[in-house]
Amino acid sequence: MTTPTRTLGSTGPQVSALGLGCMGMSALYGESDRTESIATIHSALDAGITLLDTGDFYGMGHNELLINEALRTAPTAAREQALTSVKFGALRTIEGAFSGYDGRPAAVKNFAAYSLQRLGTDHIDIYRIARVDPDVPVEETIGAIAELVEAGHVRHIGLSEVGAATIRRAAAVAPISDLQIEYSLISRGIEAEILPVCRELGIGITAYGVLSRGLISGHFTRDRQWTPGDFRAASPRFQEGNLQHNLDLVDALRKIAEQKGVTVAQIAIAWVLARGTDIVPLVGARRRDRLTESLGALDITLDTADLAAIEAAVPAGAAAGERYPQSQMSSLDSER
Repeated sequence: MTTPTRTLGSTGPQVSALGLGCMGMSALYGESDRTESIATIHSALDAGITLLDTGDFYGMGHNELLINEALRTAPTAAREQALTSVKFGALRTIEGAFSGYDGRPAAVKNFAAYSLQRLGTDHIDIYRIARVDPDVPVEETIGAIAELVEAGHVRHIGLSEVGAATIRRAAAVAPISDLQIEYSLISRGIEAEILPVCRELGIGITAYGVLSRGLISGHFTRDRQWTPGDFRAASPRFQEGNLQHNLDLVDALRKIAEQKGVTVAQIAIAWVLARGTDIVPLVGARRRDRLTESLGALDITLDTADLAAIEAAVPAGAAAGERYPQSQMSSLDSER
């Protein structure tokens, strides 16, 4: 199939209109199947998805090694089309807990060296710190990535989960291709200030969490039992009380999807796609069937009546619960 493309901002690369978020293949969603994960990446490449998103801390390097293996075993043409978007800076304990972020220039280059080795490549297409280090001016972190760009180790500089003021400070140092940030029908905080600033500065958006970690996928059930290692068990929107309210929103969305002959996941992804051609949704499919479903969103056209119906079913701010536990919300520059 031919997958449409979009350009990440005024200075970024041309990528597929949907990207594949690979985190869940290694961490935070419970057990995963390595063989199926690699097959899913291969299927994504075969379908024309070119943007593979990862983080060096996903499974403490496991995800980058997984992508390396998938690319090495993919057809040459597909491998050469693939672009890697890598987040860095998150510090982990042996037990897997998060213990802060490191944006010092020396650390930036250290993280990059390890990622290049694990990915088996000589460059990273888009490089970004996962969360701003509160102890290091963002200008210093961006400056270090800019030096990696100059040296040919990184192609483009991205941002992740930062607010409007930080976006302006970063963009004053070097060209920024895109901001990676959560954006979905039930996570619309960027619309007030962050998205307008990005558009003013010519910065694209790679939207993660477009299905709110499966919550608005249409597949999540009220009696879901958590497997060990699934961080959603502690996520506010999945907690008792909040969960029922949020799944009621999904039921309202399901009626609209059924009228159009599509799935809930497809209409939720299509809604993000319809928010602007400067937005590239990342889908976190861990299996080929879920990937195929997500790709179906590219064939959906939402007209004015559709968008109004969706807005009525799931109004901005309708979700119950924050998108992260409070301990993690406090580290989000985008929420300040």
